[in-house]
Amino acid sequence: MDVVQEVRRFNRYYTRLIGLLDEHLPETGYSLPEGRVIYELATTGQQTAADLSRSLGIDKAQLSRLVRTLTARGLVTSAVDANHAKKKPLSLTPAGRVAFTELDHGSHLRMAGLLEPVSEAGRKTLVSSLRRIQDTFGAPERVPAPVSLRRPVPGDLGWVIHRQAVLYAHEYGWDWTYEALVARILGEFAAGFDPAREDAWIAERGGQIVGSIFLMAGDEPGVARLRLLYVEPGARGTGLGRRLVETCIARARELGYRRLTLWTNDVLTAARRIYQATGFELTAQAPHQSFGKALVGQTWDLAL
Repeated sequence: MDVVQEVRRFNRYYTRLIGLLDEHLPETGYSLPEGRVIYELATTGQQTAADLSRSLGIDKAQLSRLVRTLTARGLVTSAVDANHAKKKPLSLTPAGRVAFTELDHGSHLRMAGLLEPVSEAGRKTLVSSLRRIQDTFGAPERVPAPVSLRRPVPGDLGWVIHRQAVLYAHEYGWDWTYEALVARILGEFAAGFDPAREDAWIAERGGQIVGSIFLMAGDEPGVARLRLLYVEPGARGTGLGRRLVETCIARARELGYRRLTLWTNDVLTAARRIYQATGFELTAQAPHQSFGKALVGQTWDLAL
């Protein structure tokens, strides 16, 4: 068996299969190298040009051209490191984060389409084989950057509206009316924000937003509402969702609320598991037609 020829044959097949021979990545205006730079900055946070050159295996001259192009398009920005004046860490702009979302979503949909005819057994075999390939070549395990929680800054609420609408459309088939609901909720929250009764947290990893949660005043005295919990797919399974909920609960207690309530839908199973695990109890549920779907709305309460 000629291993070299087999590997080359597979490379030719795979690059054709996923469209890497196209001038641009499928359904985007970005070349593969540009897409890789955007992805790297989105998933690892700020990096210097030298760091990117090493992690991507791109020579410095080519990377410099890529960064200039992405900067001119308003997707990448640089800043002087306060501790090292000669270093200029690169990061994505808000427009760059939107570009990453589009790239990531488009790639996900394309790969999902390729996998659609593959059986469950075939998928398990595929995943096992892919891991073996990486192990054979000694692919390093990347340690994700830590997640921090902070208060919102300008631009965050618009980002949360956008991401929740995109994710729930993709994952549950909800239509644009959900985006309208989130926009209304956060618009009213921002317009009437009362720091003595309300709070909010943005989860950030490597300079990128990966989740959020909001504590809002309820309609009754002593009752607060937990609203709009969400976690990016790449940050799920890390305990971030529970951390956000527990942070919200602790703040509600600190502000003197006696009860924390929330409304959700039964299809959001991961969120419901977190609510149950943190002590919430289901107090009411009813079917409704919203966001283009037949759903079951649920009210959960926690005595503080």
